[in-house]
Amino acid sequence: MAAAAECDVVMAATEPELLDDEEAKREAETFKEQGNAYYAKKDYNEAYNYYTKAIDMCPKNASYYGNRAATLMMLGRFREALGDAQQSVRLDDSFVRGHLREGKCHLSLGNAMAACRSFQRALELDHKNAQAQQEFKNANAVMEYEKIAEADFEKRDFRKVVFCMDRALEFAPACHRFKILKAECLAMLGRYPEAQSVASDILRMDSTNADALYVRGLCLYYEDCIEKAVQFFIQALRMAPDHEKACIACRNAKALKAKKEDGNKAFKEGNYKLAYELYTEALGIDPNNIKTNAKLYCNRGTVNSKLRKLDDAIEDCTNAVKLDDTYIKAYLRRAQCYMDTEQYEEAVRDYEKVYQTEKTKEHKQLLKNAQLELKKSKRKDYYKILGVDKNASEDEIKKAYRKRALMHHPDRHSGASAEVQKEEEKKFKEVGEAFTILSDPKKKTRYDSGQDLDEEGMNMGDFDANNIFKAFFGGPGGFSFEASGPGNFFFQFG
Repeated sequence: MAAAAECDVVMAATEPELLDDEEAKREAETFKEQGNAYYAKKDYNEAYNYYTKAIDMCPKNASYYGNRAATLMMLGRFREALGDAQQSVRLDDSFVRGHLREGKCHLSLGNAMAACRSFQRALELDHKNAQAQQEFKNANAVMEYEKIAEADFEKRDFRKVVFCMDRALEFAPACHRFKILKAECLAMLGRYPEAQSVASDILRMDSTNADALYVRGLCLYYEDCIEKAVQFFIQALRMAPDHEKACIACRNAKALKAKKEDGNKAFKEGNYKLAYELYTEALGIDPNNIKTNAKLYCNRGTVNSKLRKLDDAIEDCTNAVKLDDTYIKAYLRRAQCYMDTEQYEEAVRDYEKVYQTEKTKEHKQLLKNAQLELKKSKRKDYYKILGVDKNASEDEIKKAYRKRALMHHPDRHSGASAEVQKEEEKKFKEVGEAFTILSDPKKKTRYDSGQDLDEEGMNMGDFDANNIFKAFFGGPGGFSFEASGPGNFFFQFG
């Protein structure tokens, strides 16, 4: 009786369990069918819910995990989908779709090598499977793009890295590693908004992603927002204390900020030599920081202009605009140096560039002034011909004319070669022109303002330099040149 009772007990315990199991299977199939219906309607959230109910009823069914993996993939939740796909093939290693989904998840997440293994397994089970064959090729292509990108990054060919990552991301859209590498290279290429966008997308999904924080900081750093950049680098280092790139960037940012501020302070205090040294040291910290270095070159150019090293100032400003061709301040500084060194054509070019970018009254006037000086520079420089300053007095102009006219008078060079006589005659005529203009207040004013003298009705080719000379020295027969020995002359007044 005891044995029979024990058996009854056993039967009583197992029969309902078997019935529950069958009911569970039927209910699970119902949930699966409902999930399939929602999947077909592309309502993946509802499909996910019903596949989950099916799994809860029958957690050992590989196809349920496979279906839920497919749904999660459609929702872009590849990491969760990978877990379901792996579970499906653990339950049934002959489940070809399970291996395909596992491989697809690996590939989408950027693990091309693991993807290859999954696709190879699918091909072992079904060697004619077209999807497995294509996906295997895709995974190998991604590995090749990775390899090329790694080599190109070392060569600093950032454009090619971006190209490779774009191709790889076509097959691995959920790979944060590829996106970060692309974003970093975009930052190195100066395409900051694009780089920021990629990093921000990742941070929205994972706010603790140290690589994304580093790229955000890098963009700010390269845009010369150094203080904000340091904050992102510090945050990245909190998430990953051994993040080497963030560590180096943080150190460079702090050093650059400090050195630049010290240089600015020295400049404001009038210690131009120290300011020059500090800006030079700052320029050696990070050659990749284009925008900050452009400002440093312009600052050093300003220092050089204060030190009257105008050629060095021009070179610094040129380096600045090479780094940042939109840097208005550098063009203005260089244009002023060109004006100071009488390189008016170059000054006009720079002021034109500035005015095209910023059409302000001030920039228009600077351009107009440079154009006037250019126009004036193409005429004869009567001040230079007489050897006087532009602010010379009437007496100084007369004295200068007396000296130069006597120096170049043709009679003084009557014994010279024909070539020398011709050159001295030309200079004598130019001296007469210069005196005619600069000794007449009205003509001098027009000349100084850059106006055309021909508008006065005076053709400078028509006047006689000898008449001006005679008039200056008191009329005809006022003097004569006499030789007193080889190369020695004196003049006599009549």
